[in-house]
Amino acid sequence: MTASASAADGRHAGDQEAGYEPDPRRWRALWVTLVAGFMSLLDVTIVAVALPTIQRDLHASPAQVQWVVSGYALAFALALVTAGRLGDALDRRRIFLLALSCFVVFSAACGAAPGITLLVAARLAQGLAAGFMAPQNSALIQQMFRGAERGRAFGFFGATVGISSATGPITGGAILALASGAQGWRWIFYVNVPIGILAVLLGRRLLPRTRRSGRGRVDLPGVVLLGLGVLAVMYPLVQADSGGIGRVWWLFLVGLAILAVFARWQRRLVARGAQPLLDPRLFTTVRGYAVGAGVGTLYFVGFSGVWLVFALFYQHGLGFSPLRSGLAVTPFALGSAGAAVVAGRLVDRFGRLLTVCGLTGVILGLGGTALLLRFAPLGSAPWAAAPLLFLGGVGSGCVVSPNITMTLRDVPVRMAGAAGGALQTGQRLGAAVGTAALPGFFYLVLGRSHDYRGAVVTALGAALVGMVASLALASSDWRRDRRMRPPHRKCPDEVANSPMHARQT
Repeated sequence: MTASASAADGRHAGDQEAGYEPDPRRWRALWVTLVAGFMSLLDVTIVAVALPTIQRDLHASPAQVQWVVSGYALAFALALVTAGRLGDALDRRRIFLLALSCFVVFSAACGAAPGITLLVAARLAQGLAAGFMAPQNSALIQQMFRGAERGRAFGFFGATVGISSATGPITGGAILALASGAQGWRWIFYVNVPIGILAVLLGRRLLPRTRRSGRGRVDLPGVVLLGLGVLAVMYPLVQADSGGIGRVWWLFLVGLAILAVFARWQRRLVARGAQPLLDPRLFTTVRGYAVGAGVGTLYFVGFSGVWLVFALFYQHGLGFSPLRSGLAVTPFALGSAGAAVVAGRLVDRFGRLLTVCGLTGVILGLGGTALLLRFAPLGSAPWAAAPLLFLGGVGSGCVVSPNITMTLRDVPVRMAGAAGGALQTGQRLGAAVGTAALPGFFYLVLGRSHDYRGAVVTALGAALVGMVASLALASSDWRRDRRMRPPHRKCPDEVANSPMHARQT
């Protein structure tokens, strides 16, 4: 990017900040988006505990029923960047409300599905609607909040991301326990309907309208290239349980090649002055974006898969019910919820150090839990692990929420949707790797030795590898920030007006 273009972008971002007028309804509008975001992310994991019941009730094969989970995750990831770009170019409020309405309709269709084919089709459509809704959440935060308020808002958003992933198993188990009968699994989908309808009605009243950016042309070749690349990379992962990695491993190479072509195409569009689907300057000139995306992707490799591992160990190894299995990991969710809200207020003060400390806490918590499950008496190990899981949850709250804030806070509002979509695409890819690899390690050890303790320790150890890699990247960024820090601490106004900050934003 040329110096003049960078300066122009800096002036544009500054003009947006200078003309900002806080909407008095912004906090109520935020809760509408968070509730919708919670539903969409919860549906990634909540269905897992109901798969055996769905398989029996609909007379489905294991490969068919796996698509109830993996099809949703795949459609979710495919839509994110394109949906974010459309929100930037058109109207975030309109796309959010339309996607939320579709999510409600397809949730009802999932609950009413008479057979596995229609259920999988409805889940694909539901995942697509969730993918169009998700990037509007972070973009609307960028639009509605500034300064310290933006950090607090992203704190709540980060808490929503973390809690929705961690509480999926317990929520699904609770619904199955309350909904008696063979058809009880349908309420896992029906519960979205009244909540979603209320969110649509409140959203129409509270969400701010978005002015068209004047850049309404969408990069259709970029949409096709990115979609094909993400599909090729994710398809073997979502088919891992049915041997997809061994059968179609070559799609990884095809996907990486297509994504390389996509990156080159985006750079060409920028050089010609056209509007790309995903501006490469997000990764090269926006402070913290590239590092934050990497930290988030690596963390979700370990974070997302551990819940399936715990469910397998507690339900199959120890004979727990789905509800009891979910309760065993509740301390993590509680720690994550509380820490994420607090961390959102501390991120401006401590910056990347908060992420480093959080990752250290997660590693210590999950590592200690693995040791307890390996060596402590089985009858008491799950409950003795509760304090360690709480420590891990507190650490997670200090990772997800601050990292989202630091990754997106300097993104210009006009690029907020695409930036949020790309960030969440990385997280979904990391989650797909984790949910495929960690249960794979679990079953590999179990198949060789029938040792549930050894299986859970091996899988948790693999999760820690991704988290250690995330910690190494975050620590490197923190040390670089310390080297670049001026000898005296500048106040926020000084930093915002500095030439370096103008160049980076």
